[in-house]
Amino acid sequence: MRCYCHSQQPFEHCCNPYLQGVAHAPTPLALMRSRYSAFVLGLGNYLLQSWHTETRGALTADELTQTGRDTEWLDLTIIFARGTPADEEGAVEFKVRYKENNRVVTLHERSRFEQEQGRWVYHSGQLNPPKIGANQSCPCDSGKKYKQCCARR
Repeated sequence: MRCYCHSQQPFEHCCNPYLQGVAHAPTPLALMRSRYSAFVLGLGNYLLQSWHTETRGALTADELTQTGRDTEWLDLTIIFARGTPADEEGAVEFKVRYKENNRVVTLHERSRFEQEQGRWVYHSGQLNPPKIGANQSCPCDSGKKYKQCCARR
């Protein structure tokens, strides 16, 4: 079975090891994909544990589980990602489509991730982030212009 995160990889080799606690996501991108899969599967405990303690507020695992189960998740598209296992912070910009009240909704976010106690966690996000100009530096830190890098995906 292919992974819920739309990586085209088998679930058991993609997000499942992180969701089962067998391994920690090595990059912000891997964590983002696993969090999407956790929403699809209604795994509120994983979502809460992978959320930065400073920014998760009063959210509960039950609330996150219910949100995941009450939503028809359609797809995840990654726009760009930056962050390696050696970094202290990273980012992933993505679009998620889901169905709500019989209409398709798109959530577009640029998420910030940080290392907390040696593990990547979701910190915060900016909804509908400003567009990146074609001649601006790519936010993935490749050193290339955006049009020559992540805009080609």
